[in-house]
Amino acid sequence: MGILEEAAGAFAAVEGVKKLDPNAGIITEGVAAIAGFEGTEAITNFIEKKEEEHKDQQG
Repeated sequence: MGILEEAAGAFAAVEGVKKLDPNAGIITEGVAAIAGFEGTEAITNFIEKKEEEHKDQQG
């Protein structure tokens, strides 16, 4: 997984916060960015793990 995917997750999370609360402060946006960054990493790791398990079961 590259930095581009993680940055996209952070950007999407910040934009989501702005849609929910147009008056969101910088701290709220920062927390959303971190959550989006980490969430993207966690989802990617989960998908990779499931793909490996599937390959192990087949082969």
